Amino acid sequence: MEYISTRGKVEPLGFIDAILMGLANDGGLLVPKTIPQLSADTLQKWQNLSYSELALEIFSLFIENEIPRAELKQLVEDSYGTFRDEAVTPVKRLNDDTYVLELFHGPTFAFKDIALQFLGNLYGYVSRKTNSIIHILGATSGDTGASAIEGVRGKEGIRICILHPHQKVSRVQELQMTTVDSENVLNLSVEGTFDDCQRIIKELFADVEFKHRYHLRAINSINIARILAQTVYYFYAYFQVTAGDTGAKVNFSVPTGNFGDIFAGYLAQKMGLPIHKLILATNENNILERFVKEGVYQPGAFRGTHSPSMDIQVASNFERYLFYLYGEDAEAVTTLMAQFKAEGRIVIPADKLQAVQADFAAYGVQNEECLDTISSYYKEYGYLLDPHTACGVAAADRIAADSEVTVALSTAHPAKFDESIRLRGIEQTYPQQIQALFDKPQFQTVVGGSNEEIKDQLVKFF
Repeated sequence: MEYISTRGKVEPLGFIDAILMGLANDGGLLVPKTIPQLSADTLQKWQNLSYSELALEIFSLFIENEIPRAELKQLVEDSYGTFRDEAVTPVKRLNDDTYVLELFHGPTFAFKDIALQFLGNLYGYVSRKTNSIIHILGATSGDTGASAIEGVRGKEGIRICILHPHQKVSRVQELQMTTVDSENVLNLSVEGTFDDCQRIIKELFADVEFKHRYHLRAINSINIARILAQTVYYFYAYFQVTAGDTGAKVNFSVPTGNFGDIFAGYLAQKMGLPIHKLILATNENNILERFVKEGVYQPGAFRGTHSPSMDIQVASNFERYLFYLYGEDAEAVTTLMAQFKAEGRIVIPADKLQAVQADFAAYGVQNEECLDTISSYYKEYGYLLDPHTACGVAAADRIAADSEVTVALSTAHPAKFDESIRLRGIEQTYPQQIQALFDKPQFQTVVGGSNEEIKDQLVKFF
């Protein structure tokens, strides 16, 4: 298996070189040169696999023999043995047509653990095997940071720096990151938005000389390993819901701001998983909804919402989708991204918009609608949704046809967003691991939003 850049200026890479490169050196994103195709027989054989067994089969397709199977199996078991539920990502039925895929049973109570426990162990494996230094640099809108830190804290040969927008993540998200007292962890609280943090990360990785001098590695979903790890739970959920009928049609409703989680579903579909509709759920920062409905990709004014992990205007994984939308034409993608950098917008022609609307449906959930969904599902089913999951459920209610089965991805435990949930008079009990955070000291540095300020911090830390 080889990996290529969406902009076509990087020689094909093996899997380990791809995860170490992170952002492609030409500024593009890495994708598999070919997408493995799965037969109905293979899907049938996978139907009753455990989550870890399924992850091993899927990872093997993208890694082939670059990591010996026995060693890959150990990496998978180490990664998912830390989860609180034996199923890793259990599926809960809310009513006849709606299921929730609980992705929050990892160490930090967020879906990012599923990819980042694996990627953290993978980086540790590579560091040991190659005797190399791993300096991880990432940005977070809330959950990635805690999951990434948890995945590598205290690991020899690895240091990690995470940028988060100052006072624009939930209190629990901030505490999960900043109460970690470890010499290999640096938290930078950036005065600005997540989009500012993400832009800084991309520009520093695009500075190839700086990237190589300081051994920078990516933990954000620009790293292809993140996407590959997230495809697994689409297969797993599909098998749980269809109960042996591997030709059944199932929708997935995905709360997303950075386009990574739903792109993983798109990849699973291209591999052969018979997903009926991919429903893209956004909040009031609805750039992706507008793209699906109108073919215009253009950031608007930043809106702070009750679902802060989706308060994103520029989706870092969008370029991967453009690559496939334009028939894997790297030149076309390069032109589009240059246009976006120069003009701040991309407008696609009618035939491309038709293709987009065949791939996705989209709905932007308003703030009050998000809270209304939390209230109504708690009252009717006794099930407490976090605000991001509520966006996914609200979008499913709007878009899925009657009698269509839809799986809404539940991306975080509701305890991580208690500020929003309390607005509807709902009280919850924190899990013990989260309650303990409030008594711990914090370790973070508040910085301005310039590349140079971040560089200065990195040079001192690394």
